[in-house]
Amino acid sequence: MNPLPTGPAATAPEAPDLPLDGLDVVECASFVAGPSGCMALAQLGARVIRVDPIGGGSDHNRWPVTPDGASLYWTALNKYKRSVAVDLRSPQGRELVVALATRPGPGNGVFVDNGVGRARLSYETLAARRADVIHLHIQGHPDGRPAVDYTVNAEVGVATITGPESSAVPVNHVLPAWDLLAGMTAATGLLAALHRRDRTGEGEYIELALADVATAGVANLGWLAEAEQREAERPRHGNHMYGSFGIDFATSDGGRVMVVALTEAQWQALQGVTATTETFRSMELALNADLSLEKERYRLRETIAAILRPWFESRPLDVVTKELDGARVLWGPYRGMPEVVAAHRTAEDPTVVDWVEQPGVGRVVSARSPLRLGGAYGRTATAPLLGEHTEEVLGDLLGITQAEFGRLLDDGVVALPAGR
Repeated sequence: MNPLPTGPAATAPEAPDLPLDGLDVVECASFVAGPSGCMALAQLGARVIRVDPIGGGSDHNRWPVTPDGASLYWTALNKYKRSVAVDLRSPQGRELVVALATRPGPGNGVFVDNGVGRARLSYETLAARRADVIHLHIQGHPDGRPAVDYTVNAEVGVATITGPESSAVPVNHVLPAWDLLAGMTAATGLLAALHRRDRTGEGEYIELALADVATAGVANLGWLAEAEQREAERPRHGNHMYGSFGIDFATSDGGRVMVVALTEAQWQALQGVTATTETFRSMELALNADLSLEKERYRLRETIAAILRPWFESRPLDVVTKELDGARVLWGPYRGMPEVVAAHRTAEDPTVVDWVEQPGVGRVVSARSPLRLGGAYGRTATAPLLGEHTEEVLGDLLGITQAEFGRLLDDGVVALPAGR
């Protein structure tokens, strides 16, 4: 099949002063890692063209959802992007995506995917069209076996050291931390490859396995080295912080706070506000301990917590908040997510979240990039409707005429949003 023609450059993306203005990324990815990494690039100004299967991919209706069934998950991870709905199983559909991913120009030729099977585009296919293409492929395991956050978290040993001391079974977490970290690693890898291409003119094929991200993560924290040297599993500590002093305390009105003393200054601040300095000095003498040392606070964590607990239990949360903040103690309140939403809604200054009118959903909480450029958060954005930009992108970037687009539409190669 002959290459499709390339048309004139599209209009400049919104906020052209952002660092990645002029960068185009074509994304064929589902679930968390690829979409979150590409969203981070889009928040910094890149034009991310998301290629969606006609009718939506396997994550298009993933929970959490609205009462009407619209995916809050999908719309939250795909904001700032453009959506092109294409049948990648058809030769014409594959050619459209190849053409998008290999368009000429210094800011083009960047492709991200986590596809498997026959519909997946290979680096060889892309590089044959554009030698300096950058292709980042996200996998489960480096040998191609599938994996998700919850399976690799089990595999790297985190679940066996999580949970209460009395637990005899692994405890899963609810946060897909490795997925999110893989997304940021993907973004870092793409930017590194772009920098190298700017210097050398060479493209790059990058593979990133979720299992490798998790394994490297626990290794980089020293956890694997510790396991090898101990020749045993690290003990579970429930809500106690491992290797230092940190534990939760209940307040008199049913609140709960997490208090941490990593440094000597933080430990002194905690003693001062709770009026326990003399008590702990006596404890040091009695036990021949030096609580200025982090390892000693960790060793005697249960005793320290027992001494501090009455101070918290005798005060309501608002008083605890005022006194801990005044003493510059390292702490944080336990909040439910509705409380988190309420706190941002009533904040006097801009925060990392705002509210947007998401098409098909309504008014929802939306996060900006946590990077504050020039001291300010960036703009908010919504996610596209499935296939919302199909005609615009193919026309502006590939020069597809209205007549040609109509034939592609009639043949089921591309699609527009439902109802259009």
